[in-house]
Amino acid sequence: MIDCAVDTQSLQAFIEVAETRSFSKAGERLHLSQPAISKRIAVLEEQLGAALFDRVGRQVALTDAGRTLLPYARSALQDMEDGRRALSHLSGRVGGRLSIGTSHHIGLHRLPPVLRAFTGQYPEVDLDIHFMDSEDACEAVVQGKLELGIVTLPTQAIPQLETRLVWPDPLAVVVMPGHPLLKLKKPRLADLAAHPAVLPDEQTYTHRIVKEALQAHGVQPRIRLATNYLETLKMLVAIGLGWSVLPRSMLDDTIAPLPIPELAMRRDLGVVWHERRTLSVSARALLAQLRES
Repeated sequence: MIDCAVDTQSLQAFIEVAETRSFSKAGERLHLSQPAISKRIAVLEEQLGAALFDRVGRQVALTDAGRTLLPYARSALQDMEDGRRALSHLSGRVGGRLSIGTSHHIGLHRLPPVLRAFTGQYPEVDLDIHFMDSEDACEAVVQGKLELGIVTLPTQAIPQLETRLVWPDPLAVVVMPGHPLLKLKKPRLADLAAHPAVLPDEQTYTHRIVKEALQAHGVQPRIRLATNYLETLKMLVAIGLGWSVLPRSMLDDTIAPLPIPELAMRRDLGVVWHERRTLSVSARALLAQLRES
């Protein structure tokens, strides 16, 4: 049981340092200076009467006391957040802070009209938007750090995570205009393997979708570069560094789709939330807005 005198800001600083193993990185996450983080940790250690971190040079590691405290600190912050969300239902007011995570691609290509309509209808909501990989956003929702994730949906179910499809996102094999593969009357999968590829990073859901589709036909791509930013991949394709697989919504005159009928790929874009945590009135309002989109 955590003493009621311990403030939530100190607990948040403690959790971030524990996860990043760095006072400076924790400060970056919380938009605080390193001295401010150090002060919060010092106050917490004084209140609890125990050292929480061993500091050897630049190395930071949890002490036994720190490891013992960590799950309780996470639970305390999550309970406080659940309480805040539950209280929002009493007033029925759509307002306050709403923390969401989304990918750069969705933030650029899908969210603007949704958020424009949402903020116009609910001006009292303070949107706290974090741009990150979809995989990281899903993990942050599971951990209770974010209320919603608007992401590429996981290819396999994640425990405690509810998902809802919002936008089906068909994918296409793409090359630069004038690429040798475009000169073939009927390009085959084997032809792809003969040319270098630039693909999404292997840790991403999109990479898994592409990899599984290619492996189903026995194709092993020759990957020249990998990145988790689709806009960067589009640029790399446009300058001729390789073929790739991108959303059809990104097609324009700088890249060209390569017709390979047997490669029918799609990813699902949507929203995720924690199945056992209370959603705030603001989160429910955004879910309704996404459903309408």
